[in-house]
Amino acid sequence: MADPGQSGLELERFLREVDAITDLVEGIRSDDPAIRDEAFQKADEKLLKCSEESETVEGCKVKVNRTLINKNPSSRAPPQHANLQGEYEMPGNREISQDNFLSILEKDAEERGKRRQESRKLATALKEKGNAAFQKEDYATAVQYYTKGLEKLRDFQALYTNRAQAYNKLGKHEEAITDCEWALKCDENCVKAYVHMGKANLGLKKYEEARQCYQKIITIDPSREMLVREYINLLELAQKKEEQEKKVMEEFERGNLNTTTAHEVLKKLSSPNKIPFFYLGGVRFLTELMNESTEQTLFRTNGGFSVVNDNEIIRRSLASSEKESCEVELCASVLALWKAVCHENEENQRILITSSDTNELLLNLLCCKESEIHNECLALLSLFLLTEYGRGLLLCNLNLTRLMKILIGFVNYSDETSGSAMNILTNLISEQKFRKHCQNDFAIHVIPSFEILLKNLKLVNKQTLPQCISIIGNLATDKTTSRQIAGREEFWESCLICMDDTMIPSTMAEFRDVLYTLLGLMVNLSIEQCSSIQVKTPAITERCISLLASTDGGILTRTAGLLSRVLPQSEEAVEKAVEAGMVKTMLRFIKADGKTTTPYATKTLAICSSRSEEAREQIVRCDKKFSVLRKLLSLDDEQVVGNAALCLSHCVEIPGAAASLLKTDIVRMLLKHAGGDANETSLQQNAAIALSKLCLAEPRHKTELRQLHGLEILSSCMKYNK
Repeated sequence: MADPGQSGLELERFLREVDAITDLVEGIRSDDPAIRDEAFQKADEKLLKCSEESETVEGCKVKVNRTLINKNPSSRAPPQHANLQGEYEMPGNREISQDNFLSILEKDAEERGKRRQESRKLATALKEKGNAAFQKEDYATAVQYYTKGLEKLRDFQALYTNRAQAYNKLGKHEEAITDCEWALKCDENCVKAYVHMGKANLGLKKYEEARQCYQKIITIDPSREMLVREYINLLELAQKKEEQEKKVMEEFERGNLNTTTAHEVLKKLSSPNKIPFFYLGGVRFLTELMNESTEQTLFRTNGGFSVVNDNEIIRRSLASSEKESCEVELCASVLALWKAVCHENEENQRILITSSDTNELLLNLLCCKESEIHNECLALLSLFLLTEYGRGLLLCNLNLTRLMKILIGFVNYSDETSGSAMNILTNLISEQKFRKHCQNDFAIHVIPSFEILLKNLKLVNKQTLPQCISIIGNLATDKTTSRQIAGREEFWESCLICMDDTMIPSTMAEFRDVLYTLLGLMVNLSIEQCSSIQVKTPAITERCISLLASTDGGILTRTAGLLSRVLPQSEEAVEKAVEAGMVKTMLRFIKADGKTTTPYATKTLAICSSRSEEAREQIVRCDKKFSVLRKLLSLDDEQVVGNAALCLSHCVEIPGAAASLLKTDIVRMLLKHAGGDANETSLQQNAAIALSKLCLAEPRHKTELRQLHGLEILSSCMKYNK
C-alpha cells in the first residue's frame, strides 16, 4: 500500500507545478510587455533550475532540459534535433523560440490530458470494484481497490471519501481523517468528506471535532439541516453513553448499594439449571433496582441483555407457544425489566431492539393470548415511541407489516389494550418511512385483517374501531395505497356488511361513530375509478338512499359525498337514485346552504341530469325558473359553479325550460363565467356549453347575447358544444 504521506506530498507538488506552468503560459501570451517580460524571465529561471534527469509526474517520465528562451526569435525556425523530439539546437547557444516553447507546452498539456483521461478511466473502474466490495461488507478489499485507484489518479476526490468510509468501518479512524483531509484539498466543499471525518472523530471520541465537522456541512449546504441534526443526535447519544458508563464505574468503585446489588443479581441470574421461580424472583428484584440511569447503564455494561437472553430457562419460557402459569409470569417480568432498563435510555433501547433474536421475539410475544404478556409488550413499544430516536429504532428493526397486522387485531380486545394498540399505530403512521413501507404489500397482508373486523362488528371494540378506520383512511391518502385498497372487491363487500350492521335502528346510535368514519373512508377511496367499485356501486347507492332519511348532519354530509363519487360509475345506480327522489333531496340540501354538503349535492345533480331525462324533468319541475341553480352560479366556489352550469346545460333541453329563464340575468351570468379567467377550465367550458344550448333552445336569449357583445365569446367556445 502506498505511503499516504508520500502520496500527499507528490500530489501537492504536482498541483503546484500545474498552477505554475499555467500562470507562465498566460503571462507569455499577455499583451502587456511588462507582464510578458516578467514571464520570460521566470521561464528562464525555471528551465535553469530543472534537472535533465527524469522526474515522475502522474506515473509518466518527462524529459526536461535547460534550454533558454530566445526573446528575439528569428523568423526561421531552428532545425529539429534528430534524436530528441521537442529539443532544438541553436548556433552558438541552446535557445528556443517563443512559438516553439508554447508549442512544446501545448503538446505536453495535450499528452498530459490524454494520460489523465486514461488514468481516470482505470481509477473509476477500480472505484466500482471497491464499491462492490463495500456493498458486500468486505471493507479491507474495498480499501485495497480504492488505494489502487488513487495510485492511478491521485486527485480523485471520490476515492478518498470512499476509502475514508471503509476505514471507518474497519475502525481505522485516523486513516479516515487523513483521507478526508485530502478529499477537501481536491474539493473544499466536499460534504461527504465532512460526514466521514465527523464519524471518524466520533469513533475516536473527539466529540467537539465531530460536531464542528457536522456543522460545517450546513455552512456548505443549508438544505442538509435534517441530516446534520440526525448526526448530531447520534453524537450526543454517544457522549451521553460515555458519561453514563464513567459514572457507573465511579459509583461501583465507591460501593453504591444499588450498583453492587444489581451486579450481584446479574451474576446469580447467570447460574444455570435453576427452577423458573428462582429466575422470576431475580428478574423482579433486578427490575426494582432499575430506578436511575446508573443502574440501567450497569445492566448494559455487565452484559445484562446477554444474561437474560442466554439463560436457557428464560429463553425457553419466552419462546414457547403454550406457556404454563410460571412461564407467563416470567415472560411478563422479563418484558417489565426491559421496559425499566430502556426508560429514557437510548443506548439500552438500541441494544435491545437491534438484536435479531429480540426484535422477532417481541412480535411473537405481542401475539400471545395471555393479557399479562401482550400488555407488557404494548407498554414496551409505547416507551420507544416517546422519542424520535426510539421511533426510528422501531421503524428500522421491526417487521412493520407484521406489526401492523398484529396491532389491528387488538381492536377485538378491551378498551385499554385496544386503545394502546391504536395509539401505537396512530403514532407510527405519522412517520414517512412507515407510510412508504405500506405502499408495498399493505393491501395484501394487512387489509384482509381489517376486512374481518368490518364483517364482525358485534365482536369488536366499538370504541376503538373508529380510530382504526381513521388510521386506514390516513394511510389511504397515499395514492399507491389508495389504489390497492380500492381495487379489492372484498373490501367494498366488507364495508357493505358493516353499513348494514350499523344501520339497524336499535343499534344505530351505538355504532354512529363507526358509520361516520367508515363513510369518510369510503368517500376518499371511491375517487378511484376501478371495476371493483363499479360492481358495488348499485348496492352502495341503495344503502346511501336509506341513510338520507337520517337526521344526523354529519352522516348526511358524508352520504352525499359518497353518492357524488360513486354515481358516475354506474348507470343502474343513477336510475335507482332518481327513482328514490334523489333530485328533491339534493335540492333540499342545497337550499340548506351547507358549506360541505352543497358541493356534493350540486355534483350529484349534475351527474343525475347528465344520465337521466327523468332527473332533468324533476329539476325543471322542482326548481322554478332555476332559482336554486342561478343562486349556485353566483357563488365563489368554482367547482360548484361549474357543476351548476353543467346541470343547467342538461336541463334547458327540456321543452319550455329555456323560455322560463327569459327576463332573468342568466345570460349575463353564464357569459361572465364563459369569458372569465377561472382557475377551473371546466367552469368556462360548462358555462359556454350552457350558454350555447340556452340560445339554441330559445332564440330570444341570442338577442340579449348580441346586446352584450357576447357572440364573439360564444363563437370561441362553440367547439365545446356537443
